[in-house]
Amino acid sequence: MLVHIKDIVGKAQNSGYGIGAFNICNLESALGVAEAAVRAKSPAIIQVSESAIKYMGLKPITHIVSTIAKNIAAGVPIALHLDHGKSFDSIFECINAGFTSVHIDASDLPFDENVNLTKHVVEVAHARKVWVQGEVGAMPGGHGDKGKILKNIPIASVEEVIEFVKRTKVDTIAAAIGTAHGVYENEDVKINLLKEIKEKTKKPFVLHGGSGVADAKIKSAIKNGVNIINIGTDIKVAFCRALIDNCAKNSKEIDPRILLKPTIKAVEKVVYDKMKLFGSAGRVRIGEVET
Repeated sequence: MLVHIKDIVGKAQNSGYGIGAFNICNLESALGVAEAAVRAKSPAIIQVSESAIKYMGLKPITHIVSTIAKNIAAGVPIALHLDHGKSFDSIFECINAGFTSVHIDASDLPFDENVNLTKHVVEVAHARKVWVQGEVGAMPGGHGDKGKILKNIPIASVEEVIEFVKRTKVDTIAAAIGTAHGVYENEDVKINLLKEIKEKTKKPFVLHGGSGVADAKIKSAIKNGVNIINIGTDIKVAFCRALIDNCAKNSKEIDPRILLKPTIKAVEKVVYDKMKLFGSAGRVRIGEVET
């Protein structure tokens, strides 16, 4: 069922496991995440980017997630989150649509401009009881990208992160600690940096670029303070490979439902495996979720 993100993150913090925030862009990927959550008995964050909203439309995507959460995933907690919101207008529209969490990503702006824009979003969102995620240190790469080496992966300044959190009063913080959007061989998680940020901000930490990080490093990151792990590229890759393979095997098929059906299971497998890795699997007793 659809719940406020604070309920999901609070329980994860108290019990020491991570929550997956899974990017979706259509009905099939949303179904895959929901079915994985039910099978794993795990809470989940379903998140959409501005580009996904442009593709599907805000109302359709909101209703799809809401309907799936109320029916297919009625027994597990699902939260709806905006990922990498760039403009105040798009963020405000998501708040009006019922999102319980929004990400204002102004990390590519000068620090003071990032602070001012984020602070403005926080003031508006908190008046509606919506959580806000802020970001320090622009994340390189691109969702769905795959490459061997990514040059100049940025690292956030601890001092700037502390000042940012203090001045903006964000609910969750994302900071550049060695990962990137996409999948690259040289991605890492600077554990000591993560620990220092957590110790000095006391805020739930969101790890962006989780698709390209080794399992052992993910486990270490969760142990040392990561609460939310964003997964986008792994879902896109699984979805597209399943679709391409099925289209190749059924080149004369003209029913899109038949061609698209395997993508649901492909996404479900990726998400289910991530839930087990993050430690969120088995945390929900089906039928005991509060309504």
